Amino acid sequence: MQKHSGMDYAPVGENKRVCEPGQFIFAAAALDHGHIYGMCNGLLEAGGQLKWVYDPDQEKVHKFIQNYPNTRAASSLEEILLDQEVMLVAGAAITSERCALGLRVMASGKDYFTDKAPFTTLDQLEAARSMVAGTGRKYAVYYGERLHNESAIYAGQLIEQGAIGRVLQVIGLGPHRISLANRPEWFFQKEQFGGIICDIGCHQIEQFLYFTGAKNATLAHSKVANYQHPQYPEFEDFGDATFIGDNGATGYFRVDWFTPEGLSTWGDGRTTIMGTEGYIELRKYVDIARDTSGDHVYLVNGDGEQHLQVAGKVGFPFFGQLILDCLNRTEYAMTQEHAFKVAELSLIAQRDAFHIV
Repeated sequence: MQKHSGMDYAPVGENKRVCEPGQFIFAAAALDHGHIYGMCNGLLEAGGQLKWVYDPDQEKVHKFIQNYPNTRAASSLEEILLDQEVMLVAGAAITSERCALGLRVMASGKDYFTDKAPFTTLDQLEAARSMVAGTGRKYAVYYGERLHNESAIYAGQLIEQGAIGRVLQVIGLGPHRISLANRPEWFFQKEQFGGIICDIGCHQIEQFLYFTGAKNATLAHSKVANYQHPQYPEFEDFGDATFIGDNGATGYFRVDWFTPEGLSTWGDGRTTIMGTEGYIELRKYVDIARDTSGDHVYLVNGDGEQHLQVAGKVGFPFFGQLILDCLNRTEYAMTQEHAFKVAELSLIAQRDAFHIV
């Protein structure tokens, strides 16, 4: 698994099949972001069968098939959409194009699984809401900083068990390595990537809502800046925001593109969750200067202090739950309203952000 660049970060877990071979067939389309590999890994490990891949860039298709050699290259997106065996299409298009792809997929009678951020405008969000309501199809979102991180999944289990009481606040830090030489042109164009809070802040908003149990939140303040990349005037390398949940819990996050080259991974992602009876700190990808592995959980409550390293011990249940949700038309992996509310709040925080420089 690539740890140097977040764009190529594609976790691999154990095979925990939830369906019979051939029962859940999916395809991949739009390979503009490396997260498509993590998305496909998760579905395959849960028992899905990857039948097709499509992208107009044949080099991307060739690389993809090298990773998944049983996959067939489709001549067009339409070839995938006309295949009645395909139940879901996974895509990692340019951010501004993810909604349009999803609308086509859902209109064809298939479920859609997109990389985050799922939208760059509130108009796109409303179009997706309308299509979901009209077709009954799913617009699932890969919020991978929780869904594909065992420490975050374990923290959710601890909270559910009451280990820290009622959650009062979540603080999230999401630094990323920019790896300028490997970034495509669209990565720096505001209309296409949506802004830093839209792009990577949505991860943090998703975790705030999930860990606190809030269904909605009010934006208190947000700000963005381009401190160190004047050659890309539309780019933002810093962003933060504060929210107040509808249940009284608060959340603050900071996201940035300032991970130094000396760090052993693409970002020192951390989350601190404060409850009425204790707190949890997650060191997701590294425990700096101590352990280059990730998935470190620090728990402090009435029973004392604990450090648990949970890599390989928890798994990634979201993908199996998503497959079963598609097969059974249920909502256990993530509700549609939660996925859309995260997007809505990230778009509002991006729109209303104070521009520092």
